Amino acid sequence: MGERAERIIRRALSEGRKNLTGLEAKEVCRDYKIPVPKYRLAKSEREAVEFAKKIGFPVVLEVVSADVLHKTDIGGIYVNLKSPSEVRAHYRMILENVRKRRPDAKVEGIMVREMAPSGIEVIVGGIRDPQFGQTVMFGLGGIFVEVFKDVTFRVAPVAREEAEEMLREIRGYQILKGYRGMPKADEGALIAIIQRTSDLLMDFPNISQMDLNPIMAYERGAMVVDAKIVL
Repeated sequence: MGERAERIIRRALSEGRKNLTGLEAKEVCRDYKIPVPKYRLAKSEREAVEFAKKIGFPVVLEVVSADVLHKTDIGGIYVNLKSPSEVRAHYRMILENVRKRRPDAKVEGIMVREMAPSGIEVIVGGIRDPQFGQTVMFGLGGIFVEVFKDVTFRVAPVAREEAEEMLREIRGYQILKGYRGMPKADEGALIAIIQRTSDLLMDFPNISQMDLNPIMAYERGAMVVDAKIVL
């Protein structure tokens, strides 16, 4: 069991929270060696610029608040920021947007994170099923999961052979194989994410829902762009 993940989840429960912040969810993922972009929590414009320079442009800024679940809806996230002046301006804009649309929200700061290069979008998820317990999902991400619902499930714990089957079972498997000259996805990296998600769900039966979406799959490696965890 990941010690850092345990501290984060215990703290959220002690505060009466069901939702982890985006920052907390990334910390939990990192504790289980699930790859996430580089990120830092900024408490001021100066820190945001400093962290952006260290991480490397372009960057993403997003509000960190347990009270804000849908950041896009309230202007709490901006992507592809390419300069210190853009970071400063959008840092202020995020705080203004949150104050205007969610004045009750407690803001911990602004996460500055690496802008992940585009790749094949996939999703790995978890849900606590009333009958089967902790269950892992895999499928194509982005619009594919919304429109085609091209996903498959396994009851945790998920063995490597089962994770391999999950990749092959989806209708869009050819996309992972490099359809019509597109780069193929690193299947080993996706299998590792599925298994580590399974480990996390087994270690924490109080996780009721988990979404790693989108995950950008590359020819070498993969990266979880956004993570949501509900207790």
